Amino acid sequence: MENKQQIQVSDEECQVPREESRRRRRKKAITSSCSTSMDQISVEFVLPTAARGGSGPDTLQLDVAGNWTVEQVKAQVWMKAVTSNLCPEFYQRFSPDHCILLYQKKGNVCEIYDKHQVFQTLDCIRYWRALKKDVGRIQLVPRPQPSQESVEYQRYLNYLIGYDVTDVSNVHDDELEFTRRKLLTPRRIELSERDPKLYSMDPWVTRKPLPEHLLSKINNGHILVVIHIGTASQTIKVSIDDTPTLVLASFFAKTSNKRALLGIPDNVCETDFVLRVCGREEYLYGEKPLENFNWIRQCLKNGEEIHLVLEMPPDPDLDLVQKEDWAQVDDCTGVAGTHEQLTIDEKDHERVFTISMWDCNRKFRVKVLGIDIPSLPKVPEFIVYIEASIFHGQQLLAQERTTSKTFSEEVLWNCWLEFNIKIKDLPKGACLNLQVICGKQPQIPNSKGSSYQERKTKSRLLYYVNLLLIDHRSLLRQGEFILHMWKMPEKSEESSSSINADKLTSATNPDKASSMAIAILLDKYCYPVVLPKSRDVGRDWAVGGEDAEGGERGQREMPNHLKKQFEAIVGTDPLHPLSPEDKELLWHFRHECMRDPRAYPKLLGSVRWGKQEDVLATHRLLERSSAWDTSGLDVGLAMQLLDCHYSDAQVRSMAVRKLETLEDDDVLRYLLQLVQAVKFEPYHDSALVRFLLKRALRSKRIGHFLFWFLRSEIAQSKHYQQRYAVLLEAYLRGCGENMLQDFRKQVDMTEALQKVTREIKTMSADKYDVTPQVVFQLRQKLENLQSSGLPESFRVPYDPGLRAGALLIEQCKVMASKKKPLWLQFKRADSTTLSKDPIGIIFKDGDDLRQDMLILQILLIMESIWETESLDLCLLPYGCISTGNKIGMIEIVKDATTIANIQQSVVGSTGAFKDEILYQWLRDKCVSEDKFQQAVERFLYSCGGYCVATYVLGIGDRHNDNIMITESGNLFHIDFGHILGNYKSFMGISKEWVPFVLTPDFLYVMGTSGKKSSPHFQKFQDVCVKAYLALRHHTNLLIILFSMMLMTGMPQLTSKEDIEYIREALTVGRSEDEAQRHLLDQIEICREKGWMVQINWFVHLVLGIKQGVEKRST
Repeated sequence: MENKQQIQVSDEECQVPREESRRRRRKKAITSSCSTSMDQISVEFVLPTAARGGSGPDTLQLDVAGNWTVEQVKAQVWMKAVTSNLCPEFYQRFSPDHCILLYQKKGNVCEIYDKHQVFQTLDCIRYWRALKKDVGRIQLVPRPQPSQESVEYQRYLNYLIGYDVTDVSNVHDDELEFTRRKLLTPRRIELSERDPKLYSMDPWVTRKPLPEHLLSKINNGHILVVIHIGTASQTIKVSIDDTPTLVLASFFAKTSNKRALLGIPDNVCETDFVLRVCGREEYLYGEKPLENFNWIRQCLKNGEEIHLVLEMPPDPDLDLVQKEDWAQVDDCTGVAGTHEQLTIDEKDHERVFTISMWDCNRKFRVKVLGIDIPSLPKVPEFIVYIEASIFHGQQLLAQERTTSKTFSEEVLWNCWLEFNIKIKDLPKGACLNLQVICGKQPQIPNSKGSSYQERKTKSRLLYYVNLLLIDHRSLLRQGEFILHMWKMPEKSEESSSSINADKLTSATNPDKASSMAIAILLDKYCYPVVLPKSRDVGRDWAVGGEDAEGGERGQREMPNHLKKQFEAIVGTDPLHPLSPEDKELLWHFRHECMRDPRAYPKLLGSVRWGKQEDVLATHRLLERSSAWDTSGLDVGLAMQLLDCHYSDAQVRSMAVRKLETLEDDDVLRYLLQLVQAVKFEPYHDSALVRFLLKRALRSKRIGHFLFWFLRSEIAQSKHYQQRYAVLLEAYLRGCGENMLQDFRKQVDMTEALQKVTREIKTMSADKYDVTPQVVFQLRQKLENLQSSGLPESFRVPYDPGLRAGALLIEQCKVMASKKKPLWLQFKRADSTTLSKDPIGIIFKDGDDLRQDMLILQILLIMESIWETESLDLCLLPYGCISTGNKIGMIEIVKDATTIANIQQSVVGSTGAFKDEILYQWLRDKCVSEDKFQQAVERFLYSCGGYCVATYVLGIGDRHNDNIMITESGNLFHIDFGHILGNYKSFMGISKEWVPFVLTPDFLYVMGTSGKKSSPHFQKFQDVCVKAYLALRHHTNLLIILFSMMLMTGMPQLTSKEDIEYIREALTVGRSEDEAQRHLLDQIEICREKGWMVQINWFVHLVLGIKQGVEKRST
């Protein structure tokens, strides 16, 4: 974008005649404008000193060379002030760094922040040009010191974030600070456009049409709504197309003669009120029809009455945002110029201040000095070598390695590694990956020929670290670096679950005292070496000619026999590997590819990112193509371009541009995955980060979940701590006082409960059973907490519409399982609530709930896929949120118990063999035959939903204490982190393995046993097939979510087979009929092997009894 604007500015200056010669001249106009008008820029500098006896501050006018850096300009001004003998005690005492540079733009004060930036690329230059100013004006002011108040405020934010964002002890450049300053601009823009009323009430709506199965529950397009005011209430009948305003109008019309009775004063009317859901902080507000409000749909789905309360709207002033004492940063900060502006070609040597990277024709090299570790890991007689690779995304551009040496505390190589890639071909986002690899000492003398192969088989990776070769401001890195490396976790370690994404981080290990350090040297130059943003359009160069002139060769019509092959390539799923021939075909017909957005991931995966011409050609194609922006929204497609394979900023921002059109409801649906995708960004500041920031500042609900998703990552992932902390700080500085106080209460609450959970755990460490003594201790601790100032109420982190109040201490207990979770019950804090039930929360320490969150999120996405096909499979994705390091909250689903509990309660451990137990239990819980039939129906749908969902995700083989059922027949799975931790053992399909749980007792509820069928069972099969085929229609989306989940949440994964699993499960590439057959076969396998599962369950129960487990009653 900036590029285009720049060209326009130059165009206006040259006043090109619009005759037939326009194109030819345009080239000339632009290049000449760049070389002449951009050379000298007249600027008046207003200095921080005042002339003696003078009326105003000192000023200096200077003709600045356009290709100087900001730092050089500042130095020149300083020298001129010194030589002009202005206020010598100031200029001779301080250095130029003592001052910052400010300018005025549209009434805002902006800071020229980046000292390395080339002067002519500054935003203010473009601004002055647009205003046709001959002389610009820049003010030098002493660098401001933060006030006491802002230091306090920062401390408060750091507490909420759980990390000190101002700590720069672990960085090798200023990217962190830089990004903090840059994110001020999108925040200001968003806040200036925010509608205070809408923000304070944040109605939760959707644009999706009402699904069939909900329409059938509505009588003639009308519903009944109960509106409460004080202790009175009034039921009115409204149309589902009515907006909340119309509902209020009909309420006031209907109650006009009862106003005194209802306590509504005469001097108010309906516009003074809003409708809120009883017992929840959820408003029905705005010009949307009732059917679009999520709460209304929820009530219809569960067959519940709709109760609303009439109130005054909340005060928008409560969302006041603290004023910032930072000046806004120049929005082009860090921008590099075009190659023509930066090149040394045809320039006087005195005029050279920067070098264009594209002038660097030699190969890239790095000198490995050595490694050093405080204490050696326990490894017998090992040898060690360094493998250095250059990656762009997952594409390997070049790789070299050092010789092997004996592993000791300090190993020195002092050797240059030269890579087979030229400096000019390094793309932005390219990463130098350094790995310390060790192998056993080979038995035979190290003869050159044979040793390599032999060692390769025995070597293992011990430490790794990444360095971005081009920094955030497009400068090539130079000089010496000492990088603290990350240790590869052992398979048994908890941290191994996120290793796939962790290996991509460009952060270094903060634990400097004990970590392995590697010292390297990169070539040094006399000047900054800058990666240009582009070449000037219209220069005939290499490939440019072909592309710029319409490219006869590139736009050739594709012959028919290749069209089929092309279609086949584009039609494959995201995990389908492309052969070199496929890639060549796509690249050859790239213009054709650009017409079909589905081909983008494949085409962009075929680009040789280590070839400057190809990268430029790709960028130009993307800039010119309109097919992407005009196509419909395909979330799966956009998400593909945000995964770890794409590092190019233009590609990633194109994907984000598509997501801009998502409604809030969908942003929430994909938020967890989008937060994970931030790990795949090369730099802290990115289009994706700005998108998340913008949407969170627009909606409190999105902001709430973003807060917890980021905070849980910050607490657990040292690899991405800094990046997430910067984004969270940027959000907290704009979310408003009300939200900040809410977050503080939630954080206070979780910190206090975390302490209690950990204390209780140490008290009854290795025992499974829980003594009355322990429960007594827990209640005493909670009692003390409650009286010593716990927040009176707090928003429930997994359900922000709900406010929990005081603890009901007598109902709290410690659960009998290894991790000793706390079973807590809270009062409902909202006085308008109609529910008698307390809010039940399990507080669990010792499990990484991020894995559970990932699975539950995918279940929610599956549910929305089914909804579009009007299927309601009664999934129960209960609330679950990770609030810190291996700690978090899980919603207690009321009236639910585990299958194991039901089986055990009836006949002890042999319960697992009695088929009718579950049937009998449901019968007992249902008061009438009618209710029982509804429960069986619900059982059948939910069982089908979970069978299909868990099968597709490869997590179908479960124990009976991880499957629960509610008294109304709703079956659901819990505790997913547990299986994902042992993902491997599930993937190695053994003969006992079943695709999902469908045991004889489940079948008995459906009225069948053995090979027999029944109407219920046939319906069950039918439901499964429909659900399965619906998911297949979204194969690409599910595959991309699955592979992102494996990257960010699963241990040691990504051997091909693991990712392949989902392709098999979704029968990729087969017809609908074959897919249907496949699923019915899986159901048959379950029926045949159901008794094996029962034996497994039986063993599980017996073991449980031996360990004295009171079965989970979550």
